[in-house]
Amino acid sequence: MASRAALAGAVLLGTLLWTGLPGVPGGTVAFATSPAMEAVEVAAPAPAATAAVAVEEAREKATEGSGYREVTESAETFPDHGDLKATLRAVTLVPNRGYTPLQVTVHNTGGQPRPVRLSIHSQGRVVERSLQLAPRERTVTWLLLPADLQSGTLQMDSPGMDTAAHGFYLDGYRGARVMVLGDVKAFEKATGLSRTAENTEPLVATRFVEPRIAPRELAAYAGYDAVLVAVPPDQVPDDVWAVLETFAVSGGRLVLDQPPANPRLRFPLLQDPRAELSPYGFGFVRQFRECRTQTPGCGIHLWEDTERASAVVVPAGPPPRWERNDLLSDGRLPLLGSARAPVGRFLLLIFLFSLAVGPGGWMLARRKGPLAVLIAVPTLAALTCLGLVAWSVLVDGFSVHAARYSLTLLDRERSRAVTVGLNAWYANLAEDGVRMPASSVLLASTAPEDPPRLLDWTNGLAVKNSFLPSRSYREWGEVAVIPSRARLTARKADGGVQVQNALGAPLQGGTLKLDGQLWTLPELADGAEGLATPRDGEDDSLAVFHDEARRRFPGAVTALGDALAEGTFVARLGGRGFTPTAVMDVELEAAQHLVRGQVEEARR
Repeated sequence: MASRAALAGAVLLGTLLWTGLPGVPGGTVAFATSPAMEAVEVAAPAPAATAAVAVEEAREKATEGSGYREVTESAETFPDHGDLKATLRAVTLVPNRGYTPLQVTVHNTGGQPRPVRLSIHSQGRVVERSLQLAPRERTVTWLLLPADLQSGTLQMDSPGMDTAAHGFYLDGYRGARVMVLGDVKAFEKATGLSRTAENTEPLVATRFVEPRIAPRELAAYAGYDAVLVAVPPDQVPDDVWAVLETFAVSGGRLVLDQPPANPRLRFPLLQDPRAELSPYGFGFVRQFRECRTQTPGCGIHLWEDTERASAVVVPAGPPPRWERNDLLSDGRLPLLGSARAPVGRFLLLIFLFSLAVGPGGWMLARRKGPLAVLIAVPTLAALTCLGLVAWSVLVDGFSVHAARYSLTLLDRERSRAVTVGLNAWYANLAEDGVRMPASSVLLASTAPEDPPRLLDWTNGLAVKNSFLPSRSYREWGEVAVIPSRARLTARKADGGVQVQNALGAPLQGGTLKLDGQLWTLPELADGAEGLATPRDGEDDSLAVFHDEARRRFPGAVTALGDALAEGTFVARLGGRGFTPTAVMDVELEAAQHLVRGQVEEARR
């Protein structure tokens, strides 16, 4: 009896343990909790907690012994080659996206002018820039390396000289990244942050650049989470200020430690020149003012800006090679219908070919003999291949197919268009190159497949060799600030507002606010006039924007979603848009552009 009782007790104990195991039907659910998670579970705020509480908690977390991490750049000098000397600043902080600017100093010590070609070779790709140095001239230039590359070999070539080469590696830190115009001392004084210990996670990683020699291309700044100007305004050249303003208006986060006495001279779109944080086009401008007298200091505001930073446009990359299907990375759908293979038609063609070769071949062999089968099957296969080729030629053709989407802010007073665009491409035959001005940025996906093999930064960006590989779907993002005289004119008329479309593309609708009332814009061809009618309710232009396309603009749609002010409009346009690649000859399959600007009131 004792043994039976012991056995029954063991069975009962085992049953209790089994039903308590996680993952067992009827058992308890297991949670892997850390001390931080336990604290969140205990002190979790109500679902209706305000954003201010979340910000305060983030600040408390950020002040627990965290500072900044300095990415030290070392000057590496090339071996002397005749009259040329060159120095590369390596171990540069790689941005999250876009391009990494590499500083190269070249000195011509001779008495004759010299052409110089600087080039970076990495993974079969080449980035180059050509210079013309006067006698005894010393110049600082920048090579912009795609951010997905973190090493390479820099080569210097000049006629009559041997090629000089130097290898380098970049810093691949994956946290928040800030470019600082100024030195370490100015940065620490401005932000109140100190260097972190060896094993401590920093709030931000920093790269320091001398303002006098800072890059003049927008692409050099566009990939960083924020750019901080830590020196007095008079120490920044005027052309650098112009690039920084372009960076902010096109979606960047610009931070000013010592704001100019009149910020609107440098940033004309500021609504409140004394505000700490101001929306600015697609981006933001922060001025260190009240935070200087607050605890824990301005450094936390800088960290908050980097935490909120998101790319204005994110092109979708291809899926992994082992997951080839109609979906792109992150499960997104292609924006171009012609890029999808006609699977149904091809399956039908294969089925008909199988019937003809299988049962058809057996019947042919019974009636005509084996020799007829030996002739018919290869002939049928050749005809099928010719049919596939004919489909490719007649349907896909030899032109470049494109779908174009963009968001544009028209700055009428300065006659410019600030555009964030995304283009989906499919080329039956490879398209070799495209050229971009210095005030624009061409953005690939974070993991590009078969990227362009040659980038020339001599005068803006010239993409050469494999801009669009043959029979491959590609998405490219664009950020550009280009001159434009596009405008929408309006004047009061009987029964409504008479508008004229001078936007350079077909007007497909939109909303105008004039005299405190909303008006619905009519559909108009470019240059045509029409009558806008009163509108009930708010503008819904963003609601009709393509859902898949809108997912590609995570940091840009809010700039066009604000309520319309007096004299402003939001218009939906067709056509090719305002980006630099709009000049390419393409077969446009889809186009949707949202434009926001100030209406121009016409005189009678």
